[in-house]
Amino acid sequence: MTTQTRTRSGLQHRRTPPAGRGGGFAARREAMFGYLFVAPVVAGIAVFQLYPILMTTVTSLTDWDGISPRHFVGLRNYTTLLFSDELFHRIVRNTFVFMAGAIPLTTLLALVLALLCNRRLPAMGVFRLAFFVPYVANSVAVGFVWYWFYAPDNGVLNGLLAMVGIQGTSWLAQSGWAMVALIVASVWQGVGYPMVVFLAGLQGIPDTLYAAAKVDGAGAWRRLWHVTLPLLTPSTFFVLITQFIGTFQVFGIVFVMTQGGPNNATNVFMLNLYQTAFGAGKVGYASAMAWIMFAVIAAATVIQWKLQRRWVHYD
Repeated sequence: MTTQTRTRSGLQHRRTPPAGRGGGFAARREAMFGYLFVAPVVAGIAVFQLYPILMTTVTSLTDWDGISPRHFVGLRNYTTLLFSDELFHRIVRNTFVFMAGAIPLTTLLALVLALLCNRRLPAMGVFRLAFFVPYVANSVAVGFVWYWFYAPDNGVLNGLLAMVGIQGTSWLAQSGWAMVALIVASVWQGVGYPMVVFLAGLQGIPDTLYAAAKVDGAGAWRRLWHVTLPLLTPSTFFVLITQFIGTFQVFGIVFVMTQGGPNNATNVFMLNLYQTAFGAGKVGYASAMAWIMFAVIAAATVIQWKLQRRWVHYD
């Protein structure tokens, strides 16, 4: 292949290299640099995620204390957990009770706070930050704060009740109140993130829709019900999925405030998994628990994803 270039003496023919030679080298060089940049990330995923997943799968089929040689037992850990372990069954019930209280309260409170923080008022950014800060706070620190809040002798809650003539109690030492106390603390800490998600959804709703609703005579409540809530369904769907996954794996607050007591009344899935693996030394048994937790979360996520077609509006 030749090209013609004009010079002072006339036309000069020059041979150009085939497109595949120079272009192929450049493409290989670009791919090499791409692989070099991606390699640390791939190595990190392989070492810190894929390898632990593989080892947890193998360990769940063994009777292992973390030190001695593994003894293969097949599916015995799974069958024992699902059909024979009464403590595990109670812990699963406790976890779903905790979720049934924490998820609706967190979602509803986050929506209310987002509606309030969506107003154009002075220093509104300060209020948004104040509501979000507990979410990024350390769970252990939050647990200690609420532990002191519920303290029976010099706790803030019993002190406030005494001011109005009401006798307080040991909130974290009673089976009936301990779970309620944990739910309240969890909602207080976790409401900031879904509030931000709802706030982003609210700011994405066009003002023209509210203007059209006002022209049609819709009041504030009708605008909320027929405009705001339907257009917030994608945000609500995201919040519900993340809340389910997060509350199912709650650990820090429960560990600090009650350690699963009294009498396992507040013992939840992740806390029991930790106690089984590092307290009782049943690493294989705890690995089987981890895979059961993964199966429950995956199944619930798939179900929610299928059902969202009926109530989530993306238009």
